[in-house]
Amino acid sequence: MAFATAITLFLQGCAGWQSALDPKGPAASELAWLIWFFTGLCAVVWVLVMAALAVPLLMRSRQHAEPLALDAGADSRKLRVVMIAVGLTAVILVGLTLLSFFANRTLAAIGSDAALTIRVTGHQWWWEVRYEDATPSRILTTANEIHIPAGEPVRLLLTSTDVIHSFWVPSLSGKLDLIPGRMNVLDIKADKPGIYRGQCAEFCGAQHANMGTFIIAEPRAKFDAWWNDQLQPAAAPTSDEAKAGGELFLKRPCVMCHKIGGTPAGGTVAPDLTHVASRQTLAAGTLTMSRGNLAAWIADPQGVKPGSHMPVVDLSGDELNAIVAYLEGLK
Repeated sequence: MAFATAITLFLQGCAGWQSALDPKGPAASELAWLIWFFTGLCAVVWVLVMAALAVPLLMRSRQHAEPLALDAGADSRKLRVVMIAVGLTAVILVGLTLLSFFANRTLAAIGSDAALTIRVTGHQWWWEVRYEDATPSRILTTANEIHIPAGEPVRLLLTSTDVIHSFWVPSLSGKLDLIPGRMNVLDIKADKPGIYRGQCAEFCGAQHANMGTFIIAEPRAKFDAWWNDQLQPAAAPTSDEAKAGGELFLKRPCVMCHKIGGTPAGGTVAPDLTHVASRQTLAAGTLTMSRGNLAAWIADPQGVKPGSHMPVVDLSGDELNAIVAYLEGLK
């Protein structure tokens, strides 16, 4: 009973929204099968090797009247065992190589008919997400959260502006590096709607651990509605406090880095805030989206995410509340 409980608890670590052993798409399923096969085969090989070592240790060696006498029959048997072991090793290595080759071919075919292309650019320490479209007016730029239509292949174009990052959403795909000056291609597909967490998988500096992302897969109709909403300019503030916050935003350093559609704010070195309040998290998954967390992030970004490139802006309490009220309305 205790053993069964321990195994059950152990296997719980194989599930969740960020587990390569809990696949939710064809690429992840192919990789998970490969992981289990490699693990099982290696376990079998380990058991056989341990048995081969244990047998001669446990068997009593025969006493020879002449220790230096040659036993051609025994030597022949030992040589045969070694040759068989070498042959099996070669077969296993070739077999695993072929499995890897066919798995890579399967992964490459996933995005062959992708209708949606998204350019993902890694920054220290956030993700810029740009939805490509043949119509320039429908090109969309957002940050940190990637919406995709469920059940459809999506092509991600990966690059970086500073250091090497690595994009990894374990439930949907393997990981792939984002390299400055180079464009890598990763195809993903979510079998069903859901939220799948990703993470930068290449150490990229002090806040590497807080460079998360979320893939939000939703039905095609809901995805199209989301895209159309995101293309709209920022909502005009309605309350006096939010109006004052909008004016303060344009007068403070915020405007130099961030963009808000429909306003003079056109910065390109930090996340687009046109619809920031519609996101589920702040600072690339560091904080959940709420009024309190939004205020904390603006008031003390270095306390929340030390080393981040967002500076501390000197604001009074009333000014902070006004800017938070304004940003809270950008949905």
